[in-house]
Amino acid sequence: MLVDSHAHLDSDSFTAELPEILNRAGEAGVGAILAIGIGEGPAEMHQALDICRRYNAADSKLPRLYASAGIYPHSTTEADDAAFAKLDVLLAEPEVIACGEIGLDYYHQGAPHDVQKRAFIQQMEIAARRNRPILIHCRPNDGDDQCWEDTLALLAEHWRVTGSDGESVGGILHCFSGEWSYAERAMELGFMISFAGHLTYPKSLVLQEVAAKVPLDRILVETDAPYLAPVPYRGQRNEPAYVAQTARFLADLRGISLEELASVTTKNFERLFRLPPGM
Repeated sequence: MLVDSHAHLDSDSFTAELPEILNRAGEAGVGAILAIGIGEGPAEMHQALDICRRYNAADSKLPRLYASAGIYPHSTTEADDAAFAKLDVLLAEPEVIACGEIGLDYYHQGAPHDVQKRAFIQQMEIAARRNRPILIHCRPNDGDDQCWEDTLALLAEHWRVTGSDGESVGGILHCFSGEWSYAERAMELGFMISFAGHLTYPKSLVLQEVAAKVPLDRILVETDAPYLAPVPYRGQRNEPAYVAQTARFLADLRGISLEELASVTTKNFERLFRLPPGM
């Protein structure tokens, strides 16, 4: 069984055919999907949870859905007290197993960096109180690593969190695109490293080197659907079924079978989110 650890199921591009998309994911061996609850801003954070409840109740043959909730870096200008209160309420729901995606984005002309940082810290504090792992978005500007430095510094200062069982709460560096030193520092802070479809692109040589080195017990796979479709679907709309392509590429890179890679990444997902085997 494979897990797609990051998919935007509430995307408008999926609305008309979400049952068919989920069915194709199941046929591709995807047993669970983490639906990301950021929407187009805080007013839509709940949509991923709504989708989980609708389809988990509808058909047990479909992949099991889980949800996250968070305020995306671009939307942090909308992060008022009401938005943070809504996030806190959502993180109390049993299906909402993570806070995110949250973090910093210095690539796009979005919210000012100081606004992003304040919202990032406040969301980490809310997630810590709710004992929820965090899903990290880090998008540096081309040729400038300051976003990585700021992200890792804030995590080091604000996210050394342990749960009631004494274990690290941790989180995921989602859609990882950095060099080895950043992956290594993130893992020292208790984070998993998740690889998306761009791992399969011919020019992603540095990323492929990182993916070959990350310990197996720290690896996850994702689609980030509807974005970043892997080869051979590059340029098309991505969907959860395509996580199998990324997993197969990563398994070949590691010199292991797809079955072993699927088993390892599923166990990692279960361990991070404290889910029972087989979920």
